[in-house]
Amino acid sequence: MINAVLVFNNNGQPRLTKFYTQLDTSVQQRLISEIFTLVANRPNSSCNFLPLPPLLASSSKSTTPSEPHNDTPSLVTYRHYATLYFIIISTSTESPLALLDLIQVFVEALDRLFENVCELDLIFNFETLHATLSEMIVGGVVVETGLERVVEGVKAQGRVAKRPVNEGKGGLGFGGGGLGSGGGIWAGR
Repeated sequence: MINAVLVFNNNGQPRLTKFYTQLDTSVQQRLISEIFTLVANRPNSSCNFLPLPPLLASSSKSTTPSEPHNDTPSLVTYRHYATLYFIIISTSTESPLALLDLIQVFVEALDRLFENVCELDLIFNFETLHATLSEMIVGGVVVETGLERVVEGVKAQGRVAKRPVNEGKGGLGFGGGGLGSGGGIWAGR
C-alpha cells in the first residue's frame, strides 16, 4: 500500500503532499522535513530506495509486537527530475521497482498534459496534478499505470489547463526542453 506521495523542489518546498494514511499534522510536517533532508543529501549515484525514518516507523507500529504487520510504512522510493523530487512512502508489500515505474508514468503523464511540464505548472494548476494522481492511485492502491489511459482520464475530467504556445519553453525533460534546460527560465502566465 502507498502511504504518501510527496513532490518537493530543490529548496525543500512541498509542491504536492498526499497522505493516504491518517497522521497528525505535526507528524506530517516533521516527516516531510526529515524525508526531504534524507533524499536531498544523497549523492546522485545512490540508489533510489531508503528505509523510512524512525519518526513514522515508530508511530505506526502494531499494538501487538509479536504479530507481523505488513501495513506498516517502511520504504521511501524517490526519483529526482531536474528541480523536483518525486517521493513515495509505501509498505514493504510494494515493489520498489514498480514504484519507480509509477513515478515515471506520473511524470510522463504530467509532461503530456502540460506539454513540457515545469514547476510553475504544478503550482498554478494543482487541480491537474491532483487529478493525475487520482487517476493512478486511489486510497493508497495503484489502480492505473497505463500512460495513455491516465492522460485520457484526466482530459475527460476537463482538468487540464493550457498555457499559451509561446510560453511552453521549460519542462521536466520528456519530448525536448526540460526543467533546467534551455536556460531554465519560464516567463510565467
